[in-house]
Amino acid sequence: MVGLKAQLRCARVIVQAGTGPMVLCFWAVLSVVFVTSGMERGLLIPLFGLVAAVAWPVAFLGWSRVHASMSRRQAHSWFGLVIPERYRVVPEPVQDERGHWWTGHSYFRDRRTAKASLVVREVVGDPETWRDVRWLVGDVASAVLLALPSVGLLVGGGLMAMTQLFAVYFERSLASLVSMVFALGAMFLGLLVAPLAVRVYGEWMHRALDPKASAKLEKARLTQRVEHLTTTRADAVGSQVAELRRIERDLHDGAQARLVAIGMTLGTIEHLMDSDPSAARQLLVEARQSSAKALQELRDLVRGIHPPVLAERGLGDAVRELALDGALSTEVTVSLPSRPEASVESAAYFCVSELLANAAKHSGAQQVWVDILFRAGQLRITVTDDGRGGAAPERGSGLRGIERRLATFDGSLSLSSPPGGPTTITMELPCALSSPRTSTFSERA
Repeated sequence: MVGLKAQLRCARVIVQAGTGPMVLCFWAVLSVVFVTSGMERGLLIPLFGLVAAVAWPVAFLGWSRVHASMSRRQAHSWFGLVIPERYRVVPEPVQDERGHWWTGHSYFRDRRTAKASLVVREVVGDPETWRDVRWLVGDVASAVLLALPSVGLLVGGGLMAMTQLFAVYFERSLASLVSMVFALGAMFLGLLVAPLAVRVYGEWMHRALDPKASAKLEKARLTQRVEHLTTTRADAVGSQVAELRRIERDLHDGAQARLVAIGMTLGTIEHLMDSDPSAARQLLVEARQSSAKALQELRDLVRGIHPPVLAERGLGDAVRELALDGALSTEVTVSLPSRPEASVESAAYFCVSELLANAAKHSGAQQVWVDILFRAGQLRITVTDDGRGGAAPERGSGLRGIERRLATFDGSLSLSSPPGGPTTITMELPCALSSPRTSTFSERA
């Protein structure tokens, strides 16, 4: 039923789109014929052809406006779309004290002439007029590309099926039976594609007749983009606050506590230097050990903020160091023409670090492969392990945090982790590269 209804609409599109242009073409050809071939028969026929030729543009613009109005009503009836008419209002000429009529551009003695001048100027200068003209041409193209094939499949298939049905009945040949089945298939295909053709036709008509349709789509896209940026900005600010709190906590509980203890120990040593030198010496050894531990904690803290190897040698060597320090056997392949931006490098590094830690804790894997490459403006990182699989972001495996970190840079994360493994996680970050230096290296850690 839906297919038949769509077929009727396609047939109406063909008639509506083709009738006016055919009449206008016939009118134009007839005018040219009368003007060029009627001279030997007197002046009446060429004069008639000349009048028809002069009236043709008026008929063309008039029909384009009527056709556009019909299409607007059609859009409301078929698709529920309201496409407003935004034609310019033709002002009235103003009469001055001398009795002349002023149109805003020139004076006329006769009011009807002034009014006609205003109508021509406003109609020809109205953008809506030329939008209607474009749709008059575009409607013909839409009918040829969308509606005509659908109707042709149904009508042509139906005629062929009827012909072959008689052939099967009288001749009882296998070829006629096959042709009839083929014709029925063409009819079914016509019914199947007709709703899609009508829907696409509606979208084309909406964009052609409504100047704000494209603007609405662009506005919706920009609104979605703003929402995405607002969310990622909030995530980035939240992550930054959490990172600052972690650094403060690590300093307070680690290096700061040790430095306070070292200060107290040095105070005790100052009092024991004269009374008990051996105890003071022992406390000096403890203070030196505490200072070494505090220094190591500070180094670990700096490495957690921004690893020196990442700043000095880039993403590839930093990930190789992660692989060497990790608990699993990890093979790293890097193919980067040069270094990405520092912020992108940092985000990619910590994402890979999180994934390697997850693989060691949860996957039960024996081997991990990390591939880093740059293609078509995208930094692409793939982390694969041979573990048990079944990873999912909703299970709290840290993947949500990685997605939020990547979203800050308009990056994306895709996951393939069937039960039984392997697990493959692909991260893509749009970025630009800096200095032209090629680094292609594969290492097994």
